[in-house]
Amino acid sequence: MRFSVRLERVPAVVAMIVLTVTVLGPLYWITVSAFKDRQEILLSTPTWFPQTFTLTNFQQLFLSTDYVIYLRNSIIVAVATTVVTLIVSLAAAYSLYRLRVPGSGRIAGIVLVSYMIPGALLIVPLYKTLSGLELIDTFAGLVLVNVAFTAPFCTWLLRGFLLAVPTELDEAAAIDGAGPARTMLRVVMPLMVPGVATVGVYTFIFSWTEFVFASQFIVSDTLKTLPIGLSALVGQYTINWGLVMAGTVLTLAPTVILFILVGRFFVGGLIAGATK
Repeated sequence: MRFSVRLERVPAVVAMIVLTVTVLGPLYWITVSAFKDRQEILLSTPTWFPQTFTLTNFQQLFLSTDYVIYLRNSIIVAVATTVVTLIVSLAAAYSLYRLRVPGSGRIAGIVLVSYMIPGALLIVPLYKTLSGLELIDTFAGLVLVNVAFTAPFCTWLLRGFLLAVPTELDEAAAIDGAGPARTMLRVVMPLMVPGVATVGVYTFIFSWTEFVFASQFIVSDTLKTLPIGLSALVGQYTINWGLVMAGTVLTLAPTVILFILVGRFFVGGLIAGATK
């Protein structure tokens, strides 16, 4: 019996192994290559481990490129986008799914449908709108665009967590004299920590890796974010793969650290927000 049960688990184990190698294989190769010299990276026979461990690629990345500037810009955009999205999505979710606002069901449906519109189709109208507001080539314009695409999904995601919080708590807070804003901040939001963490991680990663809008709405080199800056390392005829690998590793590091710290909230939050 035990042998047959183990045989039944073989396909699942094989699938997990294949998926792990498929996902982590490229990450391992990029990380290892970042510590190789240029000649070893270009060898026709690849090496699984660096023959000569070196930090030259990282030194050149900081000395010969504007990586520090790109890093600063990405931090500003990602943090600002995350903060604004949290404020907007929490307020929207509470008003749509918690307060008895006329037409809230239809508005919630429109909000979710807006998330399904491909962003590439809106580049031209968004550019004209930001140009009219004089927000082209500014952090504020890029943050507003990012919020416009993250807030609808985050609002819908928070719905499940709001429904899990008993409405009796709102009624008790109202009896004590608390208004809707105070009830949301003091009573409801502390019970939605997994949901807030999920929204924060999703928004930060989205804005940290966003390329399309940043490449179109940011013109100055001093305002470019990491995805745009790293793409500049790829030349027309030659590519310094050492710099590309080192830049990729350092760019991935903040998101990996963030996911390690709050990843359990993110995974559990996606499941809870989709099922509750």
